[in-house]
Amino acid sequence: MSFRTERDPLGELPVPADAYYGVQTQRAIENFPISGLRAPADLVVATILVKKAAAEANAALGRLDRDIAAAILDAADEILSGRLRDQFVVDVYQAGAGTSHNMNANEVLANRAGEILGEPRGTYRRVHPNDHVNMGQSTNDVFPTATRLALLLGAVLLGANAHVLAESLAHKADEFADVLKTGRTHLQDAVPITLGQEFSGYADCVRRGAEDVRHASEQLEELNIGATAVGTSLNAGDEYRRLVVRNLARYTNLPLKPASNLFRVTQSMGDVLAYSSAMRRLAVEVGKIASDLRLLSMGPRAGISEISLPAVQPGSSIMPGKVNPSVPEMVNQVCFQVVGCDTTVAIACEAGQLELNVMMPVIAWNALHASTILRESMKVFRHRCVDGIAADRTRARDLLERSTASATALSPYIGYAATADIAKESVKTGRSIRELVLERGLVDATRLDDILSLNSMTRGGIVGDDRKDV
Repeated sequence: MSFRTERDPLGELPVPADAYYGVQTQRAIENFPISGLRAPADLVVATILVKKAAAEANAALGRLDRDIAAAILDAADEILSGRLRDQFVVDVYQAGAGTSHNMNANEVLANRAGEILGEPRGTYRRVHPNDHVNMGQSTNDVFPTATRLALLLGAVLLGANAHVLAESLAHKADEFADVLKTGRTHLQDAVPITLGQEFSGYADCVRRGAEDVRHASEQLEELNIGATAVGTSLNAGDEYRRLVVRNLARYTNLPLKPASNLFRVTQSMGDVLAYSSAMRRLAVEVGKIASDLRLLSMGPRAGISEISLPAVQPGSSIMPGKVNPSVPEMVNQVCFQVVGCDTTVAIACEAGQLELNVMMPVIAWNALHASTILRESMKVFRHRCVDGIAADRTRARDLLERSTASATALSPYIGYAATADIAKESVKTGRSIRELVLERGLVDATRLDDILSLNSMTRGGIVGDDRKDV
């Protein structure tokens, strides 16, 4: 490999001759060989959008030579189209605040823009990473702005996948509306419910989680770009700030606005935490549904087995014919990881000091990772599991008829104690609730048939009471 020599305030360092990044990125490569993880694609895109918007604003204000600005814009557009993505090489775990990530972007843009203007890489005579690409900026406003933009860019797909999953669950609720089954609380038999009612609850849980994410995303629309180092807007100014935000809104079609308080948004990553927490709520709801589907499909002979899930792969390397709930298992693991990411975000948000939170790189990576895996897992969950769920009506009805929880409907007529006694004797002897009630002469046969109507029990009220005011 051939090298070129570059210089920064710490001295000289060899950089690979064909690299578009420069000396400060090379220092980060050597300083932080930690995880092999790199900046998420959405964060790279968002960072380049910020650089593009700043160059356009600086040119409009007469601060940046228009030829240099045009070259930076061209270089930015190339990266946004997918070129040079392999040049963003800084490890996720890096120096605080994301300085290395910011300089990685500055150097790649400066070298490519200089190349467009006829300069060799690494010279920076026409286009300098700090003086031109980073003009009017600090890592302290670039990185939080890019983090917010990246999350907002992913929020549209995250919300869409959540709503499609909710619609799929709602469709199953309609399909299973007449499937009577045993309700369960504490993992024990409870009063009758329909499978459709159960799935309607699942659908609404996902909808509510998606709404939380949408509301939280609105807080991310406030940007502190132009705050520069501590929120005072030194070397930037109000007009620059307004233009950069306007440019970003135009590029992304997002309702972006300058932060109402630059100091808050520079000091605090609380808005990102709120969004992360909303994703956690959605993940918890989706994960609970995945766990329920695993329970309801448990079997096929020795478990509940009221539903069957699509078979997507063989379930065992030793037991032929075994099929596992593979997709819900994957969803559970993803949801656990999202909760873990949110915990990291929360701890890192609390760890900010004074005018800046230097833990932004780990905050950004965890929030974006959570968004990506939750989004993709919900897509797979819907397509490869929920859409293909089938009900075993016979099995559900058989388990319901063997349950003693239906005795609950007798309580308004014979009292709690007598009902409990009937239920216990039914469990002990295997005799039916109806048989025991008639034997004791507690309710006449016709009335009892109305009271023990399983369909009626799923519709609420006092079963068997015809009074209109009940």
